[in-house]
Amino acid sequence: MAQKHHYSTEPEHFILSPETEPLLERVLFNNRSLVLMLLGVLTLVFAFGLTQIRLDSSIEKYIPLNHPYIQNYLVHKDDMKSGMANIKIAVAAVEGDIFDDDYLKTLSKINDDVFFVAGVDRSGMQSLWTPNTRWTEVTEEGFQGGPVIPANYDGSQASVEQVRQNILKSGQVGRLVANDFSSTVINVPLVDINPETGEKLSYQALSHQLEDRIRDQYSSDKIRIYITGTPKKLGDLLDGAVSIGYFFLAAMLMTAVLLYLYSRCPKGTLVPIIASLIAVVWQLGALALLGFSIDLYSVLVPFLVFAIGISHGVQLINGIAIHSGQGLDKMSSARQAFRGLYVPGMLALLSDAMGFLTLLFIDIGVIQELAIAASVGVAMIIVTNLVLVPIVMSYIGISPSGVAQAQKAEKANPVIWQWLSHFTEKRYAVVAISLALVLGACGFYYSQDLEIGDLDKGAPELRADSRYNQDNDFMVANYSTSSDVMVVMAETPIEMCNTFKVMDVLDRFMWQMENVPGVQSTLSLVTVSKLVTKAMNEGNLNWYALSRNQTILNTSIQRAPSGLLNADCSMAPVIIYLNDHKAETLKTVVNAVEAFKVEYDDQVDEIYFGMRADAIENAIAEGKIDAVPLRLQLASGNAGIEAATNQVIADAQDTMLIFVYVVVFCLCLLTFRSLTAVACILLPLALTSILGQALMTWLGIGVKVATLPVIALGVGIGVDYGIYIYNRLEALLISGLSLKDAYLETLRSTGKAVSFTGVTLAIGVATWMLSPIKFQADMGILLTFMFLWNMLGALVLLPALARVLLNPERIRERHQRAHQGVPPAV
Repeated sequence: MAQKHHYSTEPEHFILSPETEPLLERVLFNNRSLVLMLLGVLTLVFAFGLTQIRLDSSIEKYIPLNHPYIQNYLVHKDDMKSGMANIKIAVAAVEGDIFDDDYLKTLSKINDDVFFVAGVDRSGMQSLWTPNTRWTEVTEEGFQGGPVIPANYDGSQASVEQVRQNILKSGQVGRLVANDFSSTVINVPLVDINPETGEKLSYQALSHQLEDRIRDQYSSDKIRIYITGTPKKLGDLLDGAVSIGYFFLAAMLMTAVLLYLYSRCPKGTLVPIIASLIAVVWQLGALALLGFSIDLYSVLVPFLVFAIGISHGVQLINGIAIHSGQGLDKMSSARQAFRGLYVPGMLALLSDAMGFLTLLFIDIGVIQELAIAASVGVAMIIVTNLVLVPIVMSYIGISPSGVAQAQKAEKANPVIWQWLSHFTEKRYAVVAISLALVLGACGFYYSQDLEIGDLDKGAPELRADSRYNQDNDFMVANYSTSSDVMVVMAETPIEMCNTFKVMDVLDRFMWQMENVPGVQSTLSLVTVSKLVTKAMNEGNLNWYALSRNQTILNTSIQRAPSGLLNADCSMAPVIIYLNDHKAETLKTVVNAVEAFKVEYDDQVDEIYFGMRADAIENAIAEGKIDAVPLRLQLASGNAGIEAATNQVIADAQDTMLIFVYVVVFCLCLLTFRSLTAVACILLPLALTSILGQALMTWLGIGVKVATLPVIALGVGIGVDYGIYIYNRLEALLISGLSLKDAYLETLRSTGKAVSFTGVTLAIGVATWMLSPIKFQADMGILLTFMFLWNMLGALVLLPALARVLLNPERIRERHQRAHQGVPPAV
């Protein structure tokens, strides 16, 4: 170790000598056995933690709990019948209609089986067989009514005919009964806690129960079962997540094959793969020990951790092979590679981690936990790949075949490297930069149409031909009430939600919303009052209106469903059925609600909303307030939750992107102490970000919970290529080479590893395009694009920018000043 080894292409700080050994290098390599023992103990600890990891399907993690809309919903959660956790089961007759005794008996059995499924809110269930589904009519003797299926139903033709008449009188056609009478729906509200286990309700387990006990058991040549609802969608997504394991295995196998073809060294192939797998074990084990769980989105993180680990491991193996080919022994080769790469490696990994942490700006549980999981994974890579790989290789070294391959590559002069080196020449650099400016301008213009939210009907997280989306299409085609529901909560003082002035405002609000594009229909206490008032007056349409007589109003809503007002009549929801939950539809409806609120919302002091009716009447009489206070609050229902999520993403995406670039800028500036160096690294990255957003616009992929992380990942992971290329290029410039020669030498070493990892990682994530989970397929498309474009940017645009921006003499001068103890100039 006392010898010095000088190479014409190495700067002074890469000379292998005790005098220039960094402290970190001495600590690690002088205590190799102890370091390996510590890493082994940590692996056992985290492996134990891995056995404690669990999959969490809690719906609250997928919504922005701190958004005002969600806060409003949570205040009235117990009063709502159209919240987040509801399932609809349609039981359809394959031939004929529902007015058949066999069909009705089967529906009864299904109703009973669903009733006993763990997690069902049995008091809120509704179907033709539940007592809360009633019919009402007005006769000469007054109101008459009862359950749609009477207690004396016996299956006879007369009984079936009675059920037909009751259904027609119930007002449930289009809601609980299909418009063509071919099917009926069982509405199934859910509880948060599984009463059998005392733990959070598992939507995946619930989905399996519905499939096994309902769909599989009752589907036949006479009956078809269709199941929709957010919990069912999440259950299907979690089932589809199993495929991620297969894609992970496929990516690992492809990486192993390509890495062997690249290095021709079995040891150089296995060590980075094993080290990356250890990083995955450490990450998952650490998360479990910290109390975190794995959800639908963070389950993708282990692949990213493995991919990042491979990219850094390849750089180290490549460096060790090059130095071994130059005659150094295995210890010296490992130390030399570590010394040359630990600074850019640490910088790249810190940039990765900060890119992930910017996702914490998004106030949605699954995204924040993804950020934490990915950051923990990157922290593990710093140890497993920058420490474990070189230490292990210092023991086992590169195989003779690997050394021969490195020597062959060192002497080779591929045409592709010669061609790429031309971008350090002025005319080629101008062409590359001009083309980049044109692409950037076109991409920026095209990306202005990028939408926030879903752009497809149904469940865009799943493919259009998935079972869930086919079930959803059936519901939309056969029922008048859409599965996309937005609920606006009308808050009033206690016992005043049914006053004329309040209901008159709600009537005006409903009329206005029904004329908004994208709205199918509305439903509220007003609807019930009008129907009953008309019925009480011989069905005369002239009476289909709100009565100003409070006694008549009170009578008209006596039997209103509990979901249309709360127990103390201080809140009456207005249910708005939408055509879909596309981003433009939600934006239009929310804007219409907000516009109405500005005109009609009462800005009375909060204290009045807690008063009872008599106190409010006294306040009106005394002139303290002009009318009954009324406040329209957004929002509940799946469309309301989606609208809140879109707003959170829209508010945070620009902040997140700016922050990640600022952090990467600062890290690169602190490391390279040069604004021109930072520009060379970040400008290709910025171009990829712009083109990535343009690609999303072209493919019709909106910015949403599933795709937003890709934007940060593209920056955090993509910067690695530029850092490694520039670090090597600067070192060679300092050694005295011209820009073109330095870049050609960079391509032969670091550039070869960068191009290999870029292509390998792109192939790995490209397999995601085959996933049954559409958001994983979308992420696969975007990540493949970003991996390849970041690689091309580092290989083509970076040298072109270096030709225009860098001054090799100034770089050498700054290096000399730094070695003389003079602070370098930026």
